[in-house]
Amino acid sequence: MLRIHNSLAREKQAFTPIEPGKVRMYVCGLTVYDYFHIGNARTLTVFDMVYRWLRAAGYDVKYVRNITDVDDKIIERANRNGETIETLTTRMIDAMHEDCDRLLMLRPSAEPRATQHIDDMLGLIGDLEKNGRAYPAANGDVYYAVREFPGYGKLSGKSIDDLRAGERVAVDGHKRDPLDFVLWKAAKPHEPHWCSCYGEGRPGWHIECSAMSRAELGDTLDIHGGGWDLQFPHHENEIAQSEGASGKPFVNYWMHAAFLNMDNEKMSKSLGNVFTTREVLNKLDAVQGGEAVRFFLLRGHYRSEINYTWDLLQEARGALVSLYTALRDVPPAVSAADYRIDWADPHARRFHDAMSDDFNTAMAFAVLFDLRGEIHRHRSPAHAALLRALGGTLGFLQADPAAFVQGAAQASEAAEIEALIAARVQAKKARDFAEADRIRDEIKARGVILEDGAGGTTWRKA
Repeated sequence: MLRIHNSLAREKQAFTPIEPGKVRMYVCGLTVYDYFHIGNARTLTVFDMVYRWLRAAGYDVKYVRNITDVDDKIIERANRNGETIETLTTRMIDAMHEDCDRLLMLRPSAEPRATQHIDDMLGLIGDLEKNGRAYPAANGDVYYAVREFPGYGKLSGKSIDDLRAGERVAVDGHKRDPLDFVLWKAAKPHEPHWCSCYGEGRPGWHIECSAMSRAELGDTLDIHGGGWDLQFPHHENEIAQSEGASGKPFVNYWMHAAFLNMDNEKMSKSLGNVFTTREVLNKLDAVQGGEAVRFFLLRGHYRSEINYTWDLLQEARGALVSLYTALRDVPPAVSAADYRIDWADPHARRFHDAMSDDFNTAMAFAVLFDLRGEIHRHRSPAHAALLRALGGTLGFLQADPAAFVQGAAQASEAAEIEALIAARVQAKKARDFAEADRIRDEIKARGVILEDGAGGTTWRKA
C-alpha cells in the first residue's frame, strides 16, 4: 500500500486514487524567462521520480506540468534583451527540455502553456464572479475576495486575521480587502494582453494553474506537487480559486519538495549562490554528469532539505560510478528488455517497501548499495540484473556500464589509455616494475583509475 505525506492533512495517508488504477497528477512547472536553477532541478527531478514510481507500481498516470509563458519577469527580460516575448519563451522552453533530458526526466503527459489557456482562465474567473468570490475593480483588475472563501489558509495553516496588510500583500486601494489577490490584470502600455469581458488584460499568476489543471484533469486531482515555497500563497490561492468555483475538493494529496541549499545557505541572488542547472551540468563529464546530478538530487528524502556543494556532488557521482562498476564487472543475466522484477525477492521487497513509504529514496538507494555488495561477493548475474532493474524504476543504471565508468573519454584518449595499459602489462611480464610503475603514474596523471582483477586490468575516469 502506497502511503503519501499529505501536506494538507500534515500526515502520511494511504493513497487511494479517484479512479482505481489511474492517477491524475499536476505539478507546478517553470516560468520560462531564464535557464532553471539547481533548486528548480530538485523539484522537477523529485516529481519525475514520483511519476516513474507510480508507473512502475502499475498505475496509469496522467502527469501534467504547466509552463508559465507570460508574466512580469518574462516581459522585463524580453524588453531587456530586445526580443519578443515569444522568441524568449520559445528559446527558454527548448533549453528547459534539453536540460531536463540531460537529467533523464521523462516528458510529462501534457505540458500546457498559460498563453494557450486564456479562455479557460476567463471561464474560471466568470464562475468565481457568479459565486460571489471575484469582483472587478475600478482600475480594470479583477480580484479574488479571500474572506468569501471560508477554507482559506487550510493548506498553509495561516489564519486570515493573522495576515496583516503590508506583510504578505501590498496595500491596494482598489481592493475590498488588503488580502484579496489579482485574477486578471488590466492591460498596461506595450505589454501583451487579451480581450475579455473585463477589458483588455492578462491573467494573474495564481489563476493559471487552477485553469490548466481543470482543463487537463478535471475539478479534483489525485496529487498536486511543487516546491515547498509554493505552499503559500500560490497553492493556497489555487485551492481558493478551484474550490470556490467548483464547490468540490481540489486536491486529495498535496506533495511539497523541500529546499536545496547552497553550501548550507539558502539560495539567494544577493549572496551570489544561485547556479543554473546548465552551469552545473556543463562542469561535469558529458557521459556521467546528468545521471550524477539526478542521483545527487534524489539521494535524500524529498521532504528533507539537501545541501549542494561541489564535493558532495562529486561524492554522489563516485557512488553512482561504483554501482555501474559492479554492473560492468558482472554483467546482468538477462537483458533489460526481457527482465521482470520478482517483487517477492527480499531486496526487491525492501526497495518496494521503501518507495511505498512516501517515496523514501534514501532507503531505496541503500538497497541498491546492498545489491552492489552482493554482486562483489557472489559475482551473481542475477543480482546484477535486479540492481539494474530496480535502478531503472527511478531512472538510473540504464547506460552501458563500461562506457559510463570510463566517462566521456574521446576515442583517441581511450585508445591511448588502452595502449598504456598494454605496455604496463608487458613491463610487468618482463619484470620491469619501475617501468610499470612509471606507466601507472602516467595513467593516473590523466585522471584515470586502474583496477587490476583476475580478468585483467580495467579503467575508469576518476
